[in-house]
Amino acid sequence: MSALDALDERQREAASVLRGPVAVLAGAGTGKARVITHRIAHGVDTGAYTPSRVLAVTFTAKAAGELRGRLRELGVGGVAARTFHSAALKQLNFFWPTLTGDTAPGIIDNKVRMLGQAADAMRLRLSTATLRDIASEIEWRKVSMLSIEQYAAQDRPITGIRAEQLLELQAAYEALKDDRRQLDFEDVLLACAGMLEAESRVAAAVHEQYRHFTVDEYQDVSPLQNRLLELWLGDRRDICVVGDASQTIYSFAGAQQRYLLEFERRHTDATVVRLETNYRSQEPILEAANALMRGRPGALALEPASSGFGSETPTVTAFETEQDEAAGIAEAIVRRIASGASPADIAVLYRAHAQSAVLQQALAARGIATTVLGGTRFFDMPEVRQAVLALRGAAVAPTDAGFLPSVRDVLRGLGFTEEPPAAGGAQRDGWEARRAILRLAEEAPVGTTLRVFADQLMARAQDQHEPVLHTVTLSTLHAAKGLEWPHVLLAGWAEGALPISYASTFEQIDEERRLAYVGITRAARTLALTWSRSAGRGERSPSRFLAEIGTTSRGTGILRDVAPNARRAARPD
Repeated sequence: MSALDALDERQREAASVLRGPVAVLAGAGTGKARVITHRIAHGVDTGAYTPSRVLAVTFTAKAAGELRGRLRELGVGGVAARTFHSAALKQLNFFWPTLTGDTAPGIIDNKVRMLGQAADAMRLRLSTATLRDIASEIEWRKVSMLSIEQYAAQDRPITGIRAEQLLELQAAYEALKDDRRQLDFEDVLLACAGMLEAESRVAAAVHEQYRHFTVDEYQDVSPLQNRLLELWLGDRRDICVVGDASQTIYSFAGAQQRYLLEFERRHTDATVVRLETNYRSQEPILEAANALMRGRPGALALEPASSGFGSETPTVTAFETEQDEAAGIAEAIVRRIASGASPADIAVLYRAHAQSAVLQQALAARGIATTVLGGTRFFDMPEVRQAVLALRGAAVAPTDAGFLPSVRDVLRGLGFTEEPPAAGGAQRDGWEARRAILRLAEEAPVGTTLRVFADQLMARAQDQHEPVLHTVTLSTLHAAKGLEWPHVLLAGWAEGALPISYASTFEQIDEERRLAYVGITRAARTLALTWSRSAGRGERSPSRFLAEIGTTSRGTGILRDVAPNARRAARPD
């Protein structure tokens, strides 16, 4: 069976071009991960690629792990699938001893802490929030490839510190870092790029090692990452970039969508393939997404793979207060679960972390367990680490009990019970994690042993392949990127929340629009948008994005107003 057999016509076109510059403009839900992996597999199957000479670059360790897992399923091993930082650090550690006769510098684990130490030496009293903002500015400056002097001309003030103090603190931070012979994450990219530029033998070795490049989420590359990519590539042409300009949501961190938008102009012989067939969302959801991005640079027109019957029109509901809105969302989720949906199929997405607390409280009041994305990773949870170690230990000692009873015994020995504790709080979180491990055991193939299961858990941990928790997901729009759920509720669609209050320029509003687009395109079957008229003492108006969605090209409404005059959501007695 060919690696191309499982692809549609456009996907097959993208995956079959193995040489020369290729740009895959892949809209949300159009199968870009499938194209990336099947293209690499096709290259290996046909002999065009040697796996060890392929470098696939992603933006997160989780995405890299998922890419390796997908390739293994296609029978392809040996491909280097790494983040920019991981690939650069590996090269730095390999070549540094040869170039300097010494080991590579260490990596600082907390930029904010070191900034605080530099501030103390300057006798500056800065809040933790201010230090975090300064750390973000340092990251932006470096990925934008600006010196401190060049940064000074950018006029980017930070609350809580004067401009001259900010520049002095950045210099003090760099000096402290040098004294301790350490690098931060951005330094890793800078040092790797500098090494490739200055040392021709290093560049020649890297060019010999990697011949074929694939870059996922190319719309999010920074000037520094793009420069490093150019140095990795050298004068070769075998690069495939995959991205969607409408999902550029990290401009604040230095991402520049222009590298994707201008790819064809920079590579006049590039093959450009547009993936616009969406395999995720119902047609009404795609209509809302297309309307929001209509006319924006690089926007793709998403089309449903099939016209589903019984498609639900997305809804918009107004509430009086944020508490009413949260209670209304909880009530809607209760109804959805009662109609047969699994909690794992439901997500509530919002613009800022601060919005999660009231939602957690409202859902806990209705007995609904939640998982907040961006918290502790599943395999880093103490309950999970403890369970994996206990299962590995139990696998050493022979037992007459079967596989599944043995797993249950181990988990019971750690305090797991059949009945869950009350929703909300660390105890329920730990219970849900252990229940997820038991669920994996229940779904394991016949013949699985305790040792094999423990090894599989370790492999999952390494690839960050987390199991599905049977909880409702709460997430910021940023953290939800790349994920999907059958049922999505988007909270806080009011001016000041989305777009967020500090977005004032055209570019900032455009980024907020793209965030809204990312939220909409996470939904597969149903989509509900909510907003509240008041927050604290202030009055709010509906988000301008609700008006921008407007109507379809056929003149029909896209959003269904459920309760335009709702004063108070249904609350539990």
